[in-house]
Amino acid sequence: MRKKFCVTVSALFLSGMVMMGQTADYPFRNANLPTEQRIADLIGRLTIEEKVELMKHASPGVERLGVPAYNWWNEALHGVARTKEKVTVFPQAIGMAATFDAPALQKMGDIASSEGRAMFNEDLKNGKTGEIYRGLTYWTPNVNIFRDPRWGRGQETYGEDPYLTSMMGAAIVHGLEGNDPYYLKAVACAKHFAVHSGPEYNRHSFDARANAYDLWDTYLPAFRHLVTKANVHGVMCAYNRFEGKPCCGNDKLMVNILRNQWGFDGYVTSDCWGIKDFAAHHKTHDSHTSAVGDALLSGTDLECGDLYQQLVQAAERGLISERDINVSLTRLFTILFKLGMFDP
Repeated sequence: MRKKFCVTVSALFLSGMVMMGQTADYPFRNANLPTEQRIADLIGRLTIEEKVELMKHASPGVERLGVPAYNWWNEALHGVARTKEKVTVFPQAIGMAATFDAPALQKMGDIASSEGRAMFNEDLKNGKTGEIYRGLTYWTPNVNIFRDPRWGRGQETYGEDPYLTSMMGAAIVHGLEGNDPYYLKAVACAKHFAVHSGPEYNRHSFDARANAYDLWDTYLPAFRHLVTKANVHGVMCAYNRFEGKPCCGNDKLMVNILRNQWGFDGYVTSDCWGIKDFAAHHKTHDSHTSAVGDALLSGTDLECGDLYQQLVQAAERGLISERDINVSLTRLFTILFKLGMFDP
């Protein structure tokens, strides 16, 4: 097993990046063209119904264009998770943080992404795509702040110190994503954005309120560091509200801070089925259609869940435009292209 995983990054890219089902010599298949041009060509060939299906975590693909299914949901908090293969399991995040050894955490991320790449390549060889927990988009690390020991998910974090959390989080991002100037070995995701440190039992309806000092000194530094210094390519917005608005539809967090102030240009995913909470638990929206519209406009590019097909109805009602859909879809395809999934 060790020999199987001891492969170079270049070999991983060469062996694992051929997507199946190519049906024509479309420009988006031409690796010699600029990525932006290729993505625009691909998006221009899609119907609005196809577009919104590609914006759910369990993307069915588009068979007529040879775009295979892909499931965005995978985990690698302390090694590749939820897999039948014999992979390396490392100590939990809180234990790794106790070492204060960021280089060790980066090595852990590198090993995990090598093992994940090997499994992904094997799936491609066997014609298997679209299965959950088999992709290269890892919803790791958890850089929330562990302020209260009663929080049941505190072991997933790097502790109560924003500085240590920033250093450890950046290390695993570098390990997972690699150092190629263009391609990504895998994709990390900073979660849960933001002000999400328990309580767990009411996370689907809780309204987190923090003063400006606490927000910027405690809750945001790790996210800011991962975005502006570690160049993380994914962010997950949290279940809870912040200052009265659900995080995944919160312009202050998602637009003003994340996109505009920090310059984040990666993709944002909702926490799983979190957009359902807008109407069902937060009671901030009168329908799921209005909820998905606000989530999209706030920059939630991907939904972990099954509501984003209602983006079609949101467009028909004038809540969003197809251009808004294209903006998010461009971000998602940029990730997939950087993973090499459309290159020969």
